[in-house]
Amino acid sequence: MSVSRPNILYIMSDDHASHAMSCYDSRINETPNIDRIAHDGMRFDNCFCTNSICTPSRAAILTGTYNHVNRVTTLTTRMDNRLLTFPKLLQRAGYQTAVIGKWHLGEGKAHQPTGFDYWNVLPGQGLYHDPVMIDMGREKTFPGYATDLITDFSLRWLRERDPARPFMLLCHHKAPHRAWEPDAEHATMYENAAIPEPETLDDDYRNRARAAAEAQMRIERDLVDEDLKQPVPHGLTPHQEKRWKYQRYIKDYLRCVAAIDDNVGRMLDFLDADGLSESTVVVYTSDQGFFLGDHGWYDKRFMYEESLRMPLLVRYPPEIAPGSARGDIVLNVDFAPTFLDLAGVDAPDDMQGRSFRPLLRGEHVADWRHAMYYRYWMHLGHHRVAAHYGLRTLRHKLIYYYGDACGQPGAVDDPREPEWELFDLDKDPHELDNMYHDAGCTEVVKELRRELRHLQQEVGDEPHQAEL
Repeated sequence: MSVSRPNILYIMSDDHASHAMSCYDSRINETPNIDRIAHDGMRFDNCFCTNSICTPSRAAILTGTYNHVNRVTTLTTRMDNRLLTFPKLLQRAGYQTAVIGKWHLGEGKAHQPTGFDYWNVLPGQGLYHDPVMIDMGREKTFPGYATDLITDFSLRWLRERDPARPFMLLCHHKAPHRAWEPDAEHATMYENAAIPEPETLDDDYRNRARAAAEAQMRIERDLVDEDLKQPVPHGLTPHQEKRWKYQRYIKDYLRCVAAIDDNVGRMLDFLDADGLSESTVVVYTSDQGFFLGDHGWYDKRFMYEESLRMPLLVRYPPEIAPGSARGDIVLNVDFAPTFLDLAGVDAPDDMQGRSFRPLLRGEHVADWRHAMYYRYWMHLGHHRVAAHYGLRTLRHKLIYYYGDACGQPGAVDDPREPEWELFDLDKDPHELDNMYHDAGCTEVVKELRRELRHLQQEVGDEPHQAEL
């Protein structure tokens, strides 16, 4: 039987792609503790972010609104902490609330966490080793490794909570964000192994929008000394050097994930030992996906699958069948109304997401969405990815690179000629063949462009003037 006010433990990593998790059939990694959540709960195979970059995704998760509404469009924008969020609503409903770890929504009184009884967060991106953290407004340096410390502080808060009241804890890991610094325990993992390469490592970006070729996130060219942590060996051919760099990158990335997995195990063991597993909704996710050498890239931002897709695992024994999976399209803006629904709290009308609690229960929802809307605003900022928006259905993806900063903070005022991409994900899952201009796709393009405009109207966004 469901608990009327279940606890909520929300564990979110940073840049942890689903294809680096064994419960998502990863070719390169094993995550036994994260897999425990999938084994005992539900795996979502089509969970997507609405803007594949840290700060905007976090704002969308907290507020249940798209970034043109909450105004957190780029890494340079910051979230106004007066905005209504699901932690505030849970706190008002009597929940004990805490956030520990990465915040990345701004600092100072206007942007520090609100709606939490306790908060202890990293300033900005934060450090892996001996991090400074802001503990209820006071900066302190803590000796140790960030992933372990965030878990330590989370467990301490859980032990000290009032057991008579439900809790909502956001445990936000920094890892495995760049520059992928593992701890001593995992530093030699994979030392003598060769991690399999992605099929698209040598993507040449032909038959794609120019935006793909222009992006500066290539394994062979754009990784720096801080990423690689040792000089490139002499005498390598360009082909060999690219593969050497891939191995350096991906092994450190996976080592950071291994530390997360160990610490997820610590959290789950605590719930078991304290008798809380049946009364606690456990969520594991990341703020977006990540390129793990796919298309020859690291980083995210693009609407391509590896960047767009978020892992999402949810365990709640009273309502969720163990080992279940759903292919329905679920979005990061859906998280807030879902958590409120589980807690018996009404979501405000201006939250744009929708509770997926019926999906968790295994129900068929006839009017569930069949398409989602995405927009990346930070034109040419950091990794030179052109601004774009688009539509993803269960089969197709339509992307419009409007190539304009639109006055957004952190975007570069250097316009690009607009371009379209269309992919048939059934026939072309790696998104290598842009079909937009194919004669046989005329009707599909018309239909998808109509649907794109419909979704923009539905969420209250405006098409770019170049498209009109």
